[in-house]
This record gives sequence, C-alpha cells and structure tokens, in this order.
Amino acid sequence: MYSIHDYMPIRNSYIEEISPQRPENTVTQCHNVFVFNTITRRFGGVAMESQREKFKALSVFRRVQPNEPTYLLDLSLQTVSGPGLVAACCSNRSIHLHSKENLSLVMEYQGHSGVICGVRFAHTSPYQLFSGSADGTVRMWDVRCPGSQAAQVFRSDPSHLFCSFDVSCNDVLLCAGTEQLDDDNSFLVFWDVRMTKEKKEGLLGVYSESHSDDITQVRFHPQNADCLASGSTDGLVNVFDLSLGAEEEALVATCNCNSSASSVCWAGKTLNQLLCLSHDEGLHLWDLGQLDTDKPLTLFSVADARSLTNFSNQGILDYFVGGTWLVEAEQLLVLGGKINGDIQLLECSEKGLSPLSSLQKGHSATVRCFHWDSAGDALLTGGEDAQLLLWKSGAEELTSGKRDVLKSASALHFKSKPHKNRDSKMNITCHADNHR
Repeated sequence: MYSIHDYMPIRNSYIEEISPQRPENTVTQCHNVFVFNTITRRFGGVAMESQREKFKALSVFRRVQPNEPTYLLDLSLQTVSGPGLVAACCSNRSIHLHSKENLSLVMEYQGHSGVICGVRFAHTSPYQLFSGSADGTVRMWDVRCPGSQAAQVFRSDPSHLFCSFDVSCNDVLLCAGTEQLDDDNSFLVFWDVRMTKEKKEGLLGVYSESHSDDITQVRFHPQNADCLASGSTDGLVNVFDLSLGAEEEALVATCNCNSSASSVCWAGKTLNQLLCLSHDEGLHLWDLGQLDTDKPLTLFSVADARSLTNFSNQGILDYFVGGTWLVEAEQLLVLGGKINGDIQLLECSEKGLSPLSSLQKGHSATVRCFHWDSAGDALLTGGEDAQLLLWKSGAEELTSGKRDVLKSASALHFKSKPHKNRDSKMNITCHADNHR
C-alpha cells in the first residue's frame, strides 16, 4: 500500500498510514481533544415556531421526471453565488444538473463507469462539482463546460472502490471511503485538491486501521476543515482530527451504533453533535463536547426509531432517509417516509423524535435523498420513482406531473450489507443504553 512519505507534505500535520493499537475502553480518545471554533447563533423560540409553520405549509411547487426509469440517489445544491443549480446523481451512473428555480434540465454528465455514491458542490466556488463512484474515482466537474470530460480525476489504488466521499469546508481536502478489501481492510483515502498536477494527482495517503468493512459515510465538519467523521457497516462511527497527523493520534472518538451506519451528519448549536442513522432504522445522537468529561456521549439512542413515529392514524414510518442541521432555526431535521412515497419531517433532539410536517401527493415510491434550501425555504427530494420534487410553503404546482412508479430494470443494492458481528472487534460503545 501507499506510504505518505512518497508524497509531498503540504500540511503542518499530514496524513499517514499506520497501524494503531486501540485501547479497550468505552470511548476512544486522544490526549489532545479537538475543540470546535464555531459561533453559536441564538434565535429563540420565535424562529423555531416560524420554521415549524413553514414546514407545515410545504406543498409541491415543481416536479420533473425523466423518461428513463432511474433512481435519484443523492442531491447537492449550489450554495455559492452562481447560476443556481441542483445536482442529482442517478442509478444509471449519470449526473443531472437542474435549474434551482424551475427544475429544468440544464446539463448531464456521463463520465462514471460505476455506481455513483454522491455529489457535492464546492463550498467556495460556484462552478466546481464533485462526484464519487465505485469505479474508483472522485471527479471534479466544471459546470460551465458541457460534455462528459471531468476537469480533474482523483484516483488511488486500482483495488479501491468508493462508496462514500466528501470535500472539506475550505475545498482543500477530499476524502473517500472504500468498500471492504480482502477480509478485513477498508480505507479512507485523502487527496489535496490543489495538487492534482503533481505527485499522483494530489494523493496524500490513507487511513487503514479504523474500519474493517465498507465505509458508507464520510462527513467533514461544516466549519472545521481538519475534522472528519466516518461511518461503516462494521457498526462504528469514527471522528478524526486530521491536524494531529497519523491515524492513531488523529482518531479522537469511536462510537458504536451496533449496526451498519447509513447516514451521518453534524448537528448542534456549536456543531459538536453527531447524528447517525443505521440501515436497520436505528437512530443515535452523540455529543462530542463531552469527550473530555465524565458525562456520557449518548444523548439519545434507539435500535429502531420507526417505533417512535406513530404520530397519526397513518401508522409508523417504513424508513429514514437522513438528517440535516438547520442553523438559523437551531433544529435537527430528520426525514423519513413510507414506501408509497409519503414523507414525514421530524425534529430530533435528546428527547427523541417529534413530528413537524407530513408531505403527501408528491412521490409514488421510496424517497432516497433530500436537501433543505435554507436560503429559499424550500425542500428538494428525489426518489425511486425517478422524480425530483421542489416543495415550497403555500405553493401550488405550476405544471402537472406524473406520480408513476418508474422502477429501474437493474436490481439496486445501495443499502449496504447488514452489520456483521466480529469476534475480533473490540467492544467499544458510547453508553448506547442511556436511552432518555
């Protein structure tokens, strides 16, 4: 495998490949625990109540459905001033760019040869779009340029098949998580975006000892470019402080969700909380601000959160899609749904789940992805019915659309294999039995 010493170090503390010896305690910590430098915003109950009313008033404003049956797997919205684009990656290995205003198709990319695991617009440039794939590449597209030629292509070892990726908040670091190799190994692979013309297209190195199965989620901290969370089908969610360098020192926390992690997001007023959803619909909320205290990390944990969603005569939800932190409202939004396409918006806190809004007459099949547009107070959703929907408060749908179920001809297995119990895995937990 790679050694970081083969590449030019461009950071004060750079990434190395090592073999850590993880201590057998309930929470893995380093002596130097990272501190998040964030600004706490406080808007009070008025803003929260206003946000609730906006959720309740959401209705379909626009919808678009391609002729070819495909699943919409992930969405990303341009946040830097630009042409106002929405990117959607599809199960047919294509990437669609839509206008944010009316969802009209602007451009399509067809560069990947494997399943696309996600799309991300850059945080500092309106024209850079990243995509990761099981073809072993992360690609950067210039959205000003049509065609299927990526502006940059990031690779590592030919055996690496990526099932997750993310880009840091300053657009300097890329990180991708691989599928499991051989019997035990999976890798977090790192690139410096600025070094693509030098030294193996910016490849910095890998972390190789922290996960033992497919790495299904990689999430950089929204404000700290050196902070990274990763989730895996091995049941672990790891948090790294990359400024500490080598893997053993950089691993500052390991939490056990006791199942295969499907979704991870940063949350909390100081963005030091982590929400994890599992493939078997478990929900776990941890507070990393408690790392250097005697208090438990777990704020809330339940093995099957669907049991908490019987809010009306419609019955419990069938699945959860993911979560996102709403900065201005200071709310952790979780989206769940039913297989008929109905959507439920939920608020998650240390007290559990509470209903915000039920959205119907939109999708006709399972919803795969969503994005909350805080600037436009709008919700974007994509699903297995191939539809991309734009929801707005008090909106009336301007164009008639179908709710047909367009199932892809290929069998899709994007929810990774279930959690495996490994005798060799240490019993690391974050007080998951502290169910409040």
